[in-house]
Amino acid sequence: MIVYRLLAAIPIPGIDAEALRSFFSSNQLFGFINIFSGGGLSRLSVVMLGVGPYITATIVMQLLTIIFPKFKQLYYEEGEQGRAKFNQYSRYLTVPLAALSAYGFLNLLISQGVIAQQGLGSIIGIVLVITAGSMVALWLGELITEQKIGNGISFIILAGILSGLPGSILAAFASYTPGQLPSYIGFVIIAFLLIAGIVYLNEGERKVPIAYARRVRGTKMYGGASSYLPLKVNQAGMIPLIFAISVLLFPQFLAQISSVISTDLSLKLNDWVTSFANNQLFYGIVYFGLVFAFTYFYTSITFNPEEISKNLQRGGGFVPGIRPGDNTAVFFSKTVKRLTFFGAVFLGLIAIFPIILQRLTGVAVLTISGTALLIVVAVALEIMRQINSQLTIREYEGIE
Repeated sequence: MIVYRLLAAIPIPGIDAEALRSFFSSNQLFGFINIFSGGGLSRLSVVMLGVGPYITATIVMQLLTIIFPKFKQLYYEEGEQGRAKFNQYSRYLTVPLAALSAYGFLNLLISQGVIAQQGLGSIIGIVLVITAGSMVALWLGELITEQKIGNGISFIILAGILSGLPGSILAAFASYTPGQLPSYIGFVIIAFLLIAGIVYLNEGERKVPIAYARRVRGTKMYGGASSYLPLKVNQAGMIPLIFAISVLLFPQFLAQISSVISTDLSLKLNDWVTSFANNQLFYGIVYFGLVFAFTYFYTSITFNPEEISKNLQRGGGFVPGIRPGDNTAVFFSKTVKRLTFFGAVFLGLIAIFPIILQRLTGVAVLTISGTALLIVVAVALEIMRQINSQLTIREYEGIE
């Protein structure tokens, strides 16, 4: 983690610091990318893309499981060995995605005057450095994962979010005036309520009772026990937010790439994307709608009612009052859709929370990124679970 934070402080050459600050203050879309880069993008460091390309590659590979049965079999049916091979393909895909993102983003920064004009050789060199930085970030994240205290990729993102917290607190105090005290108190209360809501969402689940039929083999009787199947309210986690951000950033990416064809076209597209991002009402509606739709979409990918029904039937399990087989699959499908509705609405509200909070408080510096807060809380809960499991294995009582 220390190595990654040091790399995040090393900038690429030729940066105008004042132009960089102005660019990020006027473009909130890149604030989202900065979250997933672990704070490296705001400094244009050598790891400016962070683990973002790997996250995108993983999403693309997940989508390919719908199109190609081979990938679906590899991911869902071949166990740990299949998952390892699937993840290896994701790493291979990360390299071209990182290179394309680096090239497009460099063109945008050069056109905005943030970086001085570069020759072709210099651009190729910087793109190679940024691509290598993404792969080093991915490697460091996997080294952290091997220590079994949580997901290393999430650790890197978490560190980037928390590293910006002191600066945000100082900015809030610097802009404070005595008449704004109620807004600041309300901000703290809302922040605590939001954290409690995110914990409730992440931990919320519907426990579906499962009974197992008794079976006699020889002189022994098996089964007859009862258990439950936990169906989480938020099956998709933070993936819908990442999907939605990727879609919102796609026009910006097209604008960057179009600079190869025409500089004027690239500038026009950039102006259109910037005006869209600055229209908070329209931007908020589109963002909420995308998060809501992608929550259902990703849940349908990761949760297969037919497969769960078949596995229960093979093991002699059934839901009391529901016939095994197709009826059980329909029951699971309806239940998950109802649960997903509440999860999708809550995730959508988290996504647009900064816009809502600014309207309520009227203070621009008092903003909470719902996406960032969701990541922090989810990662903290995962770390707690991982440490508890390690302590239990070693016969300690665990942490409360």
